[in-house]
Amino acid sequence: MSFLSVREVQKSFGSLDVLKDISLEMERGQVVCVIGPSGSGKSTFLRCINRLETIDAGLIAIDGDPMGATIRGGRLHDAPEKTVRAQREHIGMVFQAFNLFPHMTVLENIIEAPVGVKKEKRSIAVAHALELLDRVGLADKRNAYPKQLSGGQQQRVAIARALAMRPKLLLFDEPTSALDPEMVGEVLAVMKSLAAEHTTMIVVTHEMGFAREVADRLIFMDGGYIVEDGDPREIMANPQHPRTKAFLDSVL
Repeated sequence: MSFLSVREVQKSFGSLDVLKDISLEMERGQVVCVIGPSGSGKSTFLRCINRLETIDAGLIAIDGDPMGATIRGGRLHDAPEKTVRAQREHIGMVFQAFNLFPHMTVLENIIEAPVGVKKEKRSIAVAHALELLDRVGLADKRNAYPKQLSGGQQQRVAIARALAMRPKLLLFDEPTSALDPEMVGEVLAVMKSLAAEHTTMIVVTHEMGFAREVADRLIFMDGGYIVEDGDPREIMANPQHPRTKAFLDSVL
């Protein structure tokens, strides 16, 4: 059984069909990068995986557990919100815009979910948070507030915050697109270290060098479909679909 199974997923916003027929299987420990033009459905796809958006049709399952659904009598039914929240605890998400709580210190931001959601003992949550801050190179920033940090530092805190919940899966939604160019490298370095430790990750990105170097698979999305899926180096060197070739010609 695949770690992540996505089958014939569809998602619309009113009359706009954003995801038209998305299917893929992903194994634990893989790094999958998702590329494509704006409006192709990449971010919506991530938000459907962790049920920030409900899907209109299809199935998303993690470790065989349907996201946001229960199976009764051989049929899928919407799961209660309590079940969805419990499922979401196992999926970390790093957003484009950091989304740190401005009134909390770095340390408070990181321990908020483990203590408040998982009911972890504060002392355990703090110890883990300090380990994570050291891991992302910000051990000296524990008492700083987000406004006192650079964009790259804020995004590294956001990664530590996602890791604090010990997730099965990490989702990154264009994590470097809001950063000044000189700050991109420090965030990508943290992500590369996570990949080297076989953290299961799906990364929506425009950082083609990162995708080529780090990803196990590259997915190109366009118009609500997965157009191409395969080895990053092979796709970049020899795209099979005209839409993939046109996109890569414009960004490489």
